Amino acid sequence: MTDLVEPVLPDVLAAAARIRPHLSPTPLRRSPAASESVGADVYLKHEFHLPTGAFKVRGGVNLVSQLSAKEREVGVIAASTGNHGQSVAYAARLFGVKAIICAPENANAAKVEAMRELGATVNLVGADFDEAREACERQAVAEGYRYIHSGNEPLLIAGVATHTLEILTEEPRIDVIIVPVGGGSGAAGACIVAKTVNPRIAVIGVQAEKAPSAYLTWRSRKPVEASTSTWAEGLATRTPFELPQRIIQRLLDDFVLVSEEAISDAVRFLLARNRILVEGAGAAALAAAFALKDRLANQRVALILTGGNISTVQLKTVLDGA
Repeated sequence: MTDLVEPVLPDVLAAAARIRPHLSPTPLRRSPAASESVGADVYLKHEFHLPTGAFKVRGGVNLVSQLSAKEREVGVIAASTGNHGQSVAYAARLFGVKAIICAPENANAAKVEAMRELGATVNLVGADFDEAREACERQAVAEGYRYIHSGNEPLLIAGVATHTLEILTEEPRIDVIIVPVGGGSGAAGACIVAKTVNPRIAVIGVQAEKAPSAYLTWRSRKPVEASTSTWAEGLATRTPFELPQRIIQRLLDDFVLVSEEAISDAVRFLLARNRILVEGAGAAALAAAFALKDRLANQRVALILTGGNISTVQLKTVLDGA
């Protein structure tokens, strides 16, 4: 996959122009509660306001809008634990394209239902994301669909990078951006924009201790597979993605892991103190900010709350664990 071209800032600006008719910018709000708890000026990027409840739809709209006539006619297929699938399903419906999503058998029920509501055919296959992805790739080859990988797609990365473009347009003096990592498209996009606009901005990735593949790959500079037993399915990839890794290995300033308890604590904090309901991956940036308090002191910090698609079962478990 070394022929994949890394997107650059002009690609992100083009993506912003393409998605603007379909997706409004999401709010960036300073959180007094988070600022007090972290000891920094903390701004929350509300990606859960997007129509699929998560940031990935930015990439879906950008990519599907650029499909060839033949690709539109045949249809698209993707593998997802939920948010990438919703993104592809939403964009496919927008542009009149058939969509098939392969999700693991234990996928977040709320996300599966949402993908079906958006008109996608959802195949539940495999024990985890990577088994679903392998089945998806076989079906794409067998039936000729345009396969949309959740990370190795320059147009997806350029699309999701618009979240950081919006952050810096609204608050140009940001010192640090913390972004959750599953496959790494969001972190790659954040790096492309932040480092081009102002190389002094620190971009920090965060993944779950119980799903550390992207983190271990970034640290060792070689692909590392790892188990995925986190409840935050948006952070759960067993295999690293080549294109996002290529970008973050060059541009990401740091990468941290957070525990399951820290993720749940952050979900509860955002609900109790900010009246914001997010999924596990969406709260991971705040969990990282709490862990990095000393380092973030007195800085302007943007936390990307990547999604709000928490299931009622997950929410009950989080609240019961308080």
